[in-house]
Amino acid sequence: MRGFLFSGFLFLILFSFSNSQRVEPMKIKQRTLPNGLQVVSLQDNSTATVAIRVLYKVGSKDDPEGRSGFAHLFEHLMFKSTKNMKSEMIDRLTEDVGGYNNASTWDDFTNYYEVVPSNYLETLLWAEAERMVNLNVDEANFLSERDVVKEEFRQRILAQPYGMLFGQYIEKLSFTVHPYRRPGIGNLEELEAATLEDVQKFYKTFYRPDNAVLIVVGDFRQEDLDFWVNKYFGRIPKPESEIPRVRVIEPERTEEKRFVKTAPNVPFPAVAITYLAPPSDSKDVPALRIAEIILSEGESSRLYQSLVYRQRLAQEAAFDADIRVDKGLLIFYSIASEGKTPEQLEKALMDELKRIQQAGVTQRELQKAKNQLITQVLKERETNDGKASAIERAIAFRGNAEAVNLEIQEIKSVTALDVQNVMKKYFADNKRVVIYYVQERKE
Repeated sequence: MRGFLFSGFLFLILFSFSNSQRVEPMKIKQRTLPNGLQVVSLQDNSTATVAIRVLYKVGSKDDPEGRSGFAHLFEHLMFKSTKNMKSEMIDRLTEDVGGYNNASTWDDFTNYYEVVPSNYLETLLWAEAERMVNLNVDEANFLSERDVVKEEFRQRILAQPYGMLFGQYIEKLSFTVHPYRRPGIGNLEELEAATLEDVQKFYKTFYRPDNAVLIVVGDFRQEDLDFWVNKYFGRIPKPESEIPRVRVIEPERTEEKRFVKTAPNVPFPAVAITYLAPPSDSKDVPALRIAEIILSEGESSRLYQSLVYRQRLAQEAAFDADIRVDKGLLIFYSIASEGKTPEQLEKALMDELKRIQQAGVTQRELQKAKNQLITQVLKERETNDGKASAIERAIAFRGNAEAVNLEIQEIKSVTALDVQNVMKKYFADNKRVVIYYVQERKE
C-alpha cells in the first residue's frame, strides 16, 4: 500500500510539473560566414566551461558504393595528424586540461566535440579549423585506422551473439534502394577494398566549411567568439565543386517480406519486425517517441510486462523508433527465453501492437511517458555539452537550430488519440519485414 501511495503521489507531482512548468527558450545566435560555415552559439557564463561541436553533413548514407563503413572510417582518421598537429593532439588539448573529446558517425551526419575550460576555447577553435582543412590523409594513417575499424567490426558484430542481427541484417533487409541499407559500421570486405584515393576524395568532397555547422555553448564573450571564428575558420576557402546529396527515396512497402538468418553463436532465437518510419521532420515523430516509451521503457513498459514478466516468453522485448532524416525504421524485437520459439515471440509482439492500435493508451500511460521524455530533455540541458547536443540534433534532424525550443511543447501536445493514430498509420501487416534469427544447424 505504501508503494502505491508513493507512486500515485509522484505521478501527481510530475503531472503538475509537466503541465505547468515553463522552460525558458535557449537564446541562440546564428550567422553564416562567406565561405558557407554556419555558426550557432549560446552564451552561458554560469560555469567556466565551454562545449564545441562541429557537425559535418555527411553520414554513413553518403558512403561510396561498395565502400560501406567509409564515413565511420573517416571519423577515425580525423584524429590523426594534420599539417600543424601531431596525431591524437586533440586528446592532449582536451584531456590534459581536464576536458574531453569524442566523435560519432550517424546515418545522416558526423560530429566532433570537445568540452574544455573556457580559457581554452580559442585553442580548440584553431584545432577544429586545422583538421577541417589540413588533415594528413596519408597511407600510414589510413592503414592503421582501417585496421582499428576492422577490429571494431569483429568485436561489435562478429563476436556478439546478436551482432549480425542488430548490426547488419535489420538494415540490409529492411531497405531496398536507400543507402540506409548499408550498415554504418560497414563490413570487412568493403573496408578492405577501400583505398587511400577513396579517402582523399571523401575528405575533399565533404569536409569543407559549406558542409559544416560550428556550435559553441558556454562561457565566452560573443565578441571574442566572433573574432576567433573569423580568424580561424573565415580564412578557409569555399570549394567551387557541388556537394553530392542522396536523392534516393525508399518506396512504400506493399507486401510483407520474411527472412530467416542463422549464425553459429545464437544461444536463443530472436525476432525483429520492421516498418518504415516517417522522416525526422514529420509531425508524427513526437507521438512515435511517446509510443516508444510506453511500449519499451523500463520494466513497467507494456512489452516487458507482457513478454518478459507475465508470459515468460522473452528475456528482452522492445520497440525502437529509429528516426532518420529520410525514412527510418520502426522496430519491434525480442530475444527468446529458453525453449521458446520465434513464432511465439512474433505472435506476442503483434498482440501488443494490435492492442495499442485497437484500445489506444491510457491517460496515465501518456502522462508518465511525457514525464520521462521531458525529464530526459531537461536533464540533458543541465550541461553545456548537453545543450550543444540538443541544438545539434535540431539542426541535423529538423534543419533549424531554433527547433530545439519547440521540443518540450511538442511532447506536451501529444494526445492519446495521436499515439493510437500513428500506431495505426505506420504498422500495416503488408508493410512489415519479419526476420527470424536462429542458431545455425550443425550438419
